[in-house]
Amino acid sequence: MKEKINKYINDINNIVISNPVEASSFKNKYLTKKGVLNQLFSEFKQLPGAEKKETGQLLNKLKILAFSKLETVENNSKPNKNKEIIDVTLPSNYEEIGSVHPLSKVQENIVNILKKVGFSISKEREIEDDWHNFSALNMPQNHPARDMQDTFFIDLNPDILLRTHTSSVQIRHMEKHKPPIRIISPGRVYRKEDISARAHCIFHQIEGLYIDQNVSFSDLKAIINYFLKSLFGKDVKTRFRPSFFPFTEPSAEVDIYWGLESESDYRITKGTGWLEIMGCGMIDPNVLKNVNIDADKFSGFAFGLGIERITMLLYQIDDLRLFFENDIRFIKQFQKAF
Repeated sequence: MKEKINKYINDINNIVISNPVEASSFKNKYLTKKGVLNQLFSEFKQLPGAEKKETGQLLNKLKILAFSKLETVENNSKPNKNKEIIDVTLPSNYEEIGSVHPLSKVQENIVNILKKVGFSISKEREIEDDWHNFSALNMPQNHPARDMQDTFFIDLNPDILLRTHTSSVQIRHMEKHKPPIRIISPGRVYRKEDISARAHCIFHQIEGLYIDQNVSFSDLKAIINYFLKSLFGKDVKTRFRPSFFPFTEPSAEVDIYWGLESESDYRITKGTGWLEIMGCGMIDPNVLKNVNIDADKFSGFAFGLGIERITMLLYQIDDLRLFFENDIRFIKQFQKAF
């Protein structure tokens, strides 16, 4: 009997199963009730006790080999779950995409408007030091204007912070370049604000700077009027109100006439019809001195506005948080608008 078992072991080792039909034939021959293994186990029962130990070990080896052979073939024939299967007969079903983010589009429009009158883009770091974010802008330590900009400091270091405005870009640009200077600086800024429908700890600004000889407030008004008419339409009415900023003198707030045609207009403009849109002013001579520009020879102006505020007005968006939630349903609404 041992010779017979050894022959079957040798046969199985030499068998090559290459398709399901051959696998089925192998199973029928060796592993069914009428197969070789069952017949051998029936014969095994008739053996004398002295032969059973050695023959039984050999028979178990044959059994393990037969089942292992079939299991290997079945595993190889199963589809690989990790392999991507593409059925080219299925109809196409492309994932829908959103649109350009409204903040990005409005920023792009503003940049293009100002590029037409000679402004170039200047960008800088978002993690700043105290000098470029405050002190060089005429806000020394303990200046009350610092309290208006609740600041994120890095690792409680009073000298390293997340910039609170893009005016810091202007300081760095003036340190590296001599007049004439005509730049705009768009970018993200950070302040410790409670997040609500009207405020966020992250928002976007775009600020402009122009420095040359004999620059006057009339030049500033001309640029602002050109910009607002290009953005809101030629019929927009503007007004300048005296204000205060530490780095400009004189300073002004700029309003546009929004109108009082609806309940929303009354709410947005607080019943006046006028809406504050941006701040501006002539560069304070102290700021020019801080960046080694001759304040007796050169003068200039600066202006800045929040991109979220402009976008909310242009598209009648009443909740600032929508800009930061990455909701595809919100973004898709601007596909036609852009």
